[in-house]
Amino acid sequence: MAISTSRTMIRRSAALAAAALAVGSLAACGGGSTDPGTSNDGSKPVAVSLITKDSTNPFFVAMQKGAQAEAEKEGVKLTVGAGKEDGDEQGQVQLIENAIAAGQQGIIITPNGPGVNSAIKKARDAGLYVIALDTPPDPADTVDITFATDNFKAGELIGQWTKGQLAGKPATIALLDLFNDKVVSVDYNRDQGFLTGLGIDTKDKQKNGDEAPTGNYDGGTYTIVCNEPTQGAEDGGRTAMENCLTKNPNINVVYTINEPAATGAYNALKAAGKTDALIVSVDGGCDGVKEVTDGVIGATSQQYPLKMAELGVKAIADYAKSGTKPTTTPGLDFFDTGVQLVTDKPVSGVTSISSADGAKVCWG
Repeated sequence: MAISTSRTMIRRSAALAAAALAVGSLAACGGGSTDPGTSNDGSKPVAVSLITKDSTNPFFVAMQKGAQAEAEKEGVKLTVGAGKEDGDEQGQVQLIENAIAAGQQGIIITPNGPGVNSAIKKARDAGLYVIALDTPPDPADTVDITFATDNFKAGELIGQWTKGQLAGKPATIALLDLFNDKVVSVDYNRDQGFLTGLGIDTKDKQKNGDEAPTGNYDGGTYTIVCNEPTQGAEDGGRTAMENCLTKNPNINVVYTINEPAATGAYNALKAAGKTDALIVSVDGGCDGVKEVTDGVIGATSQQYPLKMAELGVKAIADYAKSGTKPTTTPGLDFFDTGVQLVTDKPVSGVTSISSADGAKVCWG
């Protein structure tokens, strides 16, 4: 998650968000509502829950803003909730139960892991239309549809960029992933996409860490030092990077699951006196794009969470009012909301935009 279309929708999202009701930091549940429309039987207001992984990561804050703006436009009564932190499956399960009990028409969720799948099934069995954002569940048909970035492509882009920057030099790689205690598609797709972009055989593309620890990438030799979890957080990124440096202080390539983890990794490298490592990431938030400008991150793949949330709210509103269902992108099991590589050091053959252009379409 056509590039020009993404830019237009993001600009429209920003304008809509300015008129939206304020969204607080919601660790459990809550949110704003608007005068609701009615479902197609004319008897119920269209009520929807947005359930994000947490309520503090700027990515999910942007989703909340986009959802509130679209709810205002569509006349949907929106409840906003989140897990306490990335990985809090039980918190999301409780929010799903709340939506079922409230007789809502739909749920939009960024799943915290497979532990929420049974609750999603219960919601669908109760007649709720369930949409995933950002993180396609496994299996994909756990939900009715997913609106998401092609996370494998996002990883592949930063891998291709890294390969071009290395220009055949040996790569000593740290992989800073999301989890090590659960399997989530966004985690393995970005990691495996990155390695594929470099030209490394990933064996099982749905499993992190089973690659040969040494070998050849497309142009040179590589050593994978570590696969460390970060929980997608800055402090987790720093700790993960410190652990990797204890294993090999000569790391010169750092893949990170997202930009908060990249910030933590950069701080660990800086504290260790390492200033020449290539750090790559995925997200494209305004803070992350600025870190590209500042040289902290070499390249990042930009996503569009406002667009995901807008599409999710509109899809449930349309379904509730007319029975119209959204469709997946041809060839994929989800609806692709677009991705662009943001870097100020372009590589021949890899399409990218500058950080200045990325700042125009980033999410705050």
